[in-house]
Amino acid sequence: MNSFMRNISWRAWHVWRRDRDVYMATWKTNFIPPLIEPILYIFAFGAGLGAMIKGIDYLGKEVSYIAFIAPGLISIDMMFQSFYENSYGSFVRMYYQKTFDAIIATPLTVEDVIAGELFWGATKSFVGSVIMLGVISAFGLASYPLSLLIVPYSFLAGLLFASIAICFTAIVPSIDTFNLPVFLFITPMFLFSGTFFPVALLPQWAQNVALFLPLTHVVNFTRACTLGQFDAQVWMGLIGIAVAAVFFFFLGIYLMKRRLIR
Repeated sequence: MNSFMRNISWRAWHVWRRDRDVYMATWKTNFIPPLIEPILYIFAFGAGLGAMIKGIDYLGKEVSYIAFIAPGLISIDMMFQSFYENSYGSFVRMYYQKTFDAIIATPLTVEDVIAGELFWGATKSFVGSVIMLGVISAFGLASYPLSLLIVPYSFLAGLLFASIAICFTAIVPSIDTFNLPVFLFITPMFLFSGTFFPVALLPQWAQNVALFLPLTHVVNFTRACTLGQFDAQVWMGLIGIAVAAVFFFFLGIYLMKRRLIR
């Protein structure tokens, strides 16, 4: 780990800036979907499914169904934005566009390139979360000032999912192979991490499994911020996400370096 830290320099900023410039060049296709998506979800679940559900018991307090799932939607966006950016996006830049090869030919190290990629993936999570937080706030579904904690937290959560994604990018033989982690890892988290219904409704064995899914703890923290209700499990989950983000950050750099220089 010490060698990785020594090889990561301020030059990683140039990789981040390169990805940002590409993002800004196509900002319409990158900005509009994250803006429209939560509005569609809110109307679909609020006026549709929400009309059938009187309320959800959360930490002893009854909240409306749409208020319950709104933070789940933000958490899902953190995961999707960062994971897909550093899985499919990074693979395309590495394998098809040969962007990594071109950058490594400069004074930047391999560690700089991967770190810059990961920080950009975390930034995508940050941007998407700010947009979605603004939308749910317009519908009165966020409690302030606690909801402002979601903004810095989205970068941390995004860094974790980006780092997990880069680990897969380092080992998949082809871009089609990403279907496996998406089906076996991302989709189960999307459905069973407390995003659309409380984890407590699951069988006990499934609840135990859910505790090992990072999105479960991201949802718990985000929901605690929007509803203004924190408990010990939320804080323990925050620590777990931070530790996991550091671990997978350096693991992702290690695995990608091994792939790029072999």
